Formats: sequence, C-alpha cells, structure tokens
Amino acid sequence: MRDTLEAGPMHWALFCRVIDNYGDLGVAWRLASQIAASGDTVQLWVDAPEALAWMAPGALEGRWPRLQVRPWTQPFAADALAQGAADVWVELFGCDIDPEFIAQHDRFTPASGAKSKATLNKFPRWRAPGRGMGCEAQTAAIAAAMARIGNDADRPQPGCATREGLVQRCPKNNPVWINLEYLSAEAYVERSHGLPSPILHGPARGRTRHFFFPGYTERTGGLLREPDLLARQVAFDAARWRERQRLPSGRALRISLFCYEPPALGAWLDALAAGGSGTGQPVQLWVTHGRAAAAVRGHFCAGNPVTPLQNGAQALQVSYLPALTQTDYDHLLWAADLNFVRGEDSLVRALWAGKPFIWNIYPQDDGAHAAKLEALLDWLDAPPSLRRFHRIWNGLSSGALPPPDLALWGACIRAARERLLTQPDLLSQLRAFVADRRQQLQEQP
Repeated sequence: MRDTLEAGPMHWALFCRVIDNYGDLGVAWRLASQIAASGDTVQLWVDAPEALAWMAPGALEGRWPRLQVRPWTQPFAADALAQGAADVWVELFGCDIDPEFIAQHDRFTPASGAKSKATLNKFPRWRAPGRGMGCEAQTAAIAAAMARIGNDADRPQPGCATREGLVQRCPKNNPVWINLEYLSAEAYVERSHGLPSPILHGPARGRTRHFFFPGYTERTGGLLREPDLLARQVAFDAARWRERQRLPSGRALRISLFCYEPPALGAWLDALAAGGSGTGQPVQLWVTHGRAAAAVRGHFCAGNPVTPLQNGAQALQVSYLPALTQTDYDHLLWAADLNFVRGEDSLVRALWAGKPFIWNIYPQDDGAHAAKLEALLDWLDAPPSLRRFHRIWNGLSSGALPPPDLALWGACIRAARERLLTQPDLLSQLRAFVADRRQQLQEQP
C-alpha cells in the first residue's frame, strides 16, 4: 500500500475457496490473469490450486508474469506479505479472508520506514445462511492471529467494539476491499451492485466493504472479457484445432458437452444414437472430462438397448476429451456448432463464442436455480424452443426435448453478445471502482 495515491501498477490479493467442480477457480484464474496482463501484480490465494496444473499450465510453477499462486493453508502462510501489502483485496464468491492474513496486513511495515498499514477487517455482509464468520467470531480470530504474530499490547481483545490499536495506526492506507459475487440476471443484482457494507462492531468499526456484482446490463459490473478475445476468435482455425485434438473429420453436427447429470441426458443420448438429432445430420459428440464423461460412459455402459455407433458414416460418434486448458476450452466452444455448458465460467465463454448453447445450471436444494435460469432466458429474449429445451434439460419441465433450431438460437445468442459488447468489461469496471474508492479513502479526514 502507498501512503499517497500514485499512478502506476497496483498490487492485488485475490482469495478463492474451491467449492466444487472448479468453476470458482476458473473465474478466479481468469480475473487474476487478466489483472496481471494489464500490468498490475497479483497474488491468488486458493485452497485447492491443483486443477491449475491443467487449467493454466505453468501457474503453479510461477511462470505467469506478475502473477503468483499461493496455497491457502491452515495455519496461514507466515510470509503472506513478502511482496508487500496489497492495494486491493478481492473475495470471490463470499469466501472469508483468513484472519491471519488480516493480522499480518495490520502488522506490516515497509522496509522504507513508511507508516504501518491499517487493518483490513472482515465486514458484516449479506450472505446465505450458514456461510461466513460473524463479527464477534472474526474479531476473536483476528485477536488469536495477532497473538501468534506477537505484540500482545496492540492486538484486539475478543468482543472489542473500538478501533483502538488497529484502525488508528494508519486510517488512510486501507486496501480497497471488494466482495465479487456470483453472476445472475436476476433483478436484485442491479439493486445490489456497488452497495457498501459498513461494519458496526469490532476493531474495524467505521470501515466499509463493497459488493461488486458481475452481470449482463449497464447497471452491473459486466463480464470478464480479454481485450483481444474476439480478434483471436476470428483468427481461429477450427479444422486445424480439431486435427490437433484428434477429433473426427467429415460432415456432421458438432456438439460439445460440458454438464453435470441433467435429468434429460439419457433420453437425449439415446435419441442421438438412434439418429434423432433433429437436424438430419450425423452427430459428433465431444465430451469434456470429469462428470460429463462419467455420465455419458455410465449411460452407454448400463445395458441400454441403443448404443453409439463408432464409425464415421453412422448417427453418433462420441469423443472423450482430455482435461483442457482455459484457452483450449474456448477453442472447443468456437469449433462446435452447439455447446452444452454448465456453471458460471463456461456460460460466459459460451456467450462470447456466439454459438447456440444450452446451459446446465447448478441445481440447488431450495429450487432457487429455477428463477436464476428464467432470468437469464428473459435477458436473452430466448425463443420458445430454446426456453423449452433449457427447462426440460434442467428438470424444470417434462416432455420431449424440442429439435435444435440452430439458426434461430444462434441469432439469439449473437444479438445478446452484441448488447454485451457495448458495455465495459468486468475488469475495466472493477479498476474504475477501485480508483474511485481509493480516492475517497485518501480524502477521508
């Protein structure tokens, strides 16, 4: 952190806990790598970084310029601030920054002799029930962390409701703290984007953290998009990529499949194997590794009377892909005629690909995913056949899947992409928000 605002690179600290399926990590890596590519430095703290070995080769070995991946361990790394204190802290998807990190930040004094850095504390926020740490628990955790570091006289006591010792040391030099939330097209996103979350109790009383919501409209934080993304897509050679991946050649409907275990998967596979693609063409099905591959293999190995035919002249060819880098996953979307995607990261990449897609939304026990799916379909202005396919695919309606109308669906997705391209991307908006917030902090008395 700097004592005064300076032009030039900032240092960011990103925090991510991998819940399941590595979608959280995918978003975290895309954000971190785009920040680093813009010229800033980044530390990405993640509790399960192993998937980066295939998602972003070289990330774990430190071969990405200005970007360092750090394992989020217990106890927390004692050298967390070896690169200096951060200008910006970003919590992804409501994870709680480790109290030990907060304590180290509070204790940090640059070698140049500048003022110690003020604590960046955990603010109470709106969160799903049962997630996160309450204010009193966070205060106690910070106190315990400070005790492990030392200087008993300066640490907060459990239940402390003052700012003594922590906040008063350097009130202007606070990192900007962002809570980067999940993506949704629901109406609450526009209402909630950018809202402050002031803390009312504990050692950080009087400080503020802000919600930052990705989204599809001008009143949200936008979507991650690299500056050269569309240019790379235009230059992409699909035939050469398919050859490198050893995928079949020949005339066919090419479908990529990245899914959970959607209720309609089995019936859809049987229809494809029986020649029922709805397009009059044979089908090449490119199945991603992991749950999608397990679901497809499990279906065809379960004694079903209809099985995929493995020669190029027949109805269905199934190719099981290895784990793909994020770059090659984009290539997969660009090379296919129809993409089946799941979760958040692949949904955004499918939008940028501009190809027809079907989204397998992550199912929630309380059924909240239904409203989230409908909100996206409304924003897309999806035609009836695309709506019906999505509802049946996700188990929200019954009946037979409609045949894909690739021309109609493709026109819908491309129109949505054009709307998105008129809006600033997420990182541009995030940097503008951070700059504005830093200026406000600097001007505080």
